[in-house]
Amino acid sequence: MGPAMADRSTSRPPQRGGGIFIAAGLVLGVVGGVVVGQPSLGLLAGLVLGVVAAIVLVMADRR
Repeated sequence: MGPAMADRSTSRPPQRGGGIFIAAGLVLGVVGGVVVGQPSLGLLAGLVLGVVAAIVLVMADRR
């Protein structure tokens, strides 16, 4: 825990995590897919939407 760690923590606030969007997208996608009879398609759609949401969060966090 030298000066480099102190410089990093004071220069920028911690980033937010977007992994929850990916995990929630997968779970909700499967649930939605089961409702319409296409769990695999729901899984893929949930994954895509979760990744997009995580990328949007990362891009918004950079500002």
